[in-house]
Amino acid sequence: MRCPYCQSEDTQVKDSRPAEDGAVIRRRRVCPICGGRFTTFERVQLRDLVVIKRSGRKVAFDRDKLLRSMETAVRKRNVDPERIERAVSGIQRQLESSGEFEINSGDIGRLVMDALKSIDDVAYVRFASVYRNFREAKDFHDVLGELRGDEDED
Repeated sequence: MRCPYCQSEDTQVKDSRPAEDGAVIRRRRVCPICGGRFTTFERVQLRDLVVIKRSGRKVAFDRDKLLRSMETAVRKRNVDPERIERAVSGIQRQLESSGEFEINSGDIGRLVMDALKSIDDVAYVRFASVYRNFREAKDFHDVLGELRGDEDED
């Protein structure tokens, strides 16, 4: 693993432990050249996924991009980061185990919407506004109506 500080390719693992209920290995590393310390995470990747964008362009699935988009939705909300990490891992597992090599970005968006709906209503609305490309206030009203509808069912 390359050192993020000095780019040395010779780093040493000082500590390893399971994380995310054993789905991830967390490794604490140190660089013998500059003394920099950093953490890496090792995950199982069942297969390489390709995302088909709305434009038809194909890009490699990027777990970090998915994580960033969910973190943006929950920014300044009282949401445990571990919940977001678990949701991202769950979405990735669903995609990898679907049997499909190519995934439509819309399918990923729906999975994110479902996850955020159970985590935080405000984050759900924030993500929906981008995912559904809101153009006017009525769009927000419609999504809030969906949330109220879900509460009526409980």
